[in-house]
Amino acid sequence: MEESAKNFKLVSKLEALLFIYGEPLEVKKIAKILGLKEPEIKEGLIGLEEELKREERGLMLVQDKSKAQLVTKPEFSKLLEDVTKQEFTEALTPASLETISIVAYAGPITRADLEYIRGVNSSFTLRALLMRGLVEREVDPKRANAYIYSASFDLLRHRIHHRCRKADQCKSVLLYP
Repeated sequence: MEESAKNFKLVSKLEALLFIYGEPLEVKKIAKILGLKEPEIKEGLIGLEEELKREERGLMLVQDKSKAQLVTKPEFSKLLEDVTKQEFTEALTPASLETISIVAYAGPITRADLEYIRGVNSSFTLRALLMRGLVEREVDPKRANAYIYSASFDLLRHRIHHRCRKADQCKSVLLYP
C-alpha cells in the first residue's frame, strides 16, 4: 500500500476512534486497539490534527501529554451553547429514557455494559444525562481507565417527589435499606 494512502487510512481510523470514544484516550490504548506502535499513532495524530485545521471542519484535536481527544472548535461555542440550552428545556428522548432506566436499575454500570445491553453507542446519551445531572460518573474501582455510571441523587429525589405527589402520603423514604 502506498505510504500516503496508508497514512490517510490511519488518520481516518484515528478520527473514527476518537469520535466514538468521546473522552480523552491514551496513545498507548489507541496503539493497542489499532495494533500499531505508539510512534505510528503519534504520527497519525499529527496528520489528523492537520486535517482538522481546515476551515470547513467543525472539530479539532486536543492533545495533553499521552492523551488525545476530539472536541468542537471554539468558534462554534455559541451555536452549541444554544443547542445545549434547548436540550435542557425539551423532554428526554426515548434513548435517554432507556439509558437512564438501565443505569437506575443496573447501576453502577460501565459504559461498555450499558452499550452491550442497549446494543448501540451510548456516549452522547450519557453525556446529555450527565449534563442534566441525572446520572453520575466516577472512576471504576476495578479499572482506573474506565468509568461507572449510576443514578444521581437529583434523579432519585425527582422520582421520589413525583411518586409522593401522586400518592400524597410519603413522609420519609429509605432508598437503600
